Amino acid sequence: MSSDKPKADPQYSSSPQEDSYQEFLRDVLCGLSADQKSVPGKYLWDEEGSTIFDRACTSPDYYVARQETALLRLAANEIAGLVGQDAVLVEFGSGASHKVRLLLDALRTCRRYIAVDISKDYLEAATARIAADYPDLDVVPVAGDYSRPLDLPLASEKGPVLGFFPGNAIGNFEASAVVAFLVRVREGMGPSRFLIGVDPNDERESLARAYGGGGSLLGAFHQNLLTRMVRELGAELTPEHFRHEPRVFDDPLHVEAHLVARQASVIRIGQEEFSFASGDSIHTDNSFKYTPDAFRELAIQAGWTPVQCWIDDEKLSSLHLLQTG
Repeated sequence: MSSDKPKADPQYSSSPQEDSYQEFLRDVLCGLSADQKSVPGKYLWDEEGSTIFDRACTSPDYYVARQETALLRLAANEIAGLVGQDAVLVEFGSGASHKVRLLLDALRTCRRYIAVDISKDYLEAATARIAADYPDLDVVPVAGDYSRPLDLPLASEKGPVLGFFPGNAIGNFEASAVVAFLVRVREGMGPSRFLIGVDPNDERESLARAYGGGGSLLGAFHQNLLTRMVRELGAELTPEHFRHEPRVFDDPLHVEAHLVARQASVIRIGQEEFSFASGDSIHTDNSFKYTPDAFRELAIQAGWTPVQCWIDDEKLSSLHLLQTG
């Protein structure tokens, strides 16, 4: 499909923009009221957070992006052969849309790219770049939260549909939530294939280095959440009173991100006040690690059929191709 100009208008949104403030406020107040204070990880992904994370992906210790990109580069042509001609590509959590270019180049005849991301401003900028670089591609941004049901513009599609979920974003979900997410995607995309990046790394030292301490870019990524709370919710707090701390746990193997109070501190939002003793934390995110066998089992529970799995020699990255039926 040809075009006279890049097509990247934000035609679709999963929820009204005017509701975003109330949802953010409600989730923060509820999370900070719990015994273990927390804020849902999806709020890390405003435009500034997305920009910081994109920079963090270049860190030598953050193997996730580097290893997956290398594996995708090796497997892209084989994946394209399994998908077929005139495909529609749906990327969940598209971010800067870097890795998807490897798939677009391999698919060659891809007709439409549907990019789903929670950060509307970052999404529009990234898809505008894709539209400019692939002028024959129909680029459709969908601003939305992929952890909820999405209304995807797929009803009239007749060709093959390929979902794409890179970056071990699936690792943000514990096992039961992985199954629920995979069911939602299967129901939302209909007959399709789904390519998912999964992190199988089980080396604790490697995980601790990758997810970094307070001085890392990932630390800045998590601490940006506090800045966002000040800017958007009018929160009264001192971001410097908190430091980023990754914590590695076994059974199941996962990394938790926490913002830990350096000293006794208070966060005020409107009439609400939340007190922190030194060492108290806000849990901001998870990254679960799944072996190939464990992930295949979850995919089957969700009604998908595993087609193929690619894994790198260092066992730091894997790609799973699933299909419906």
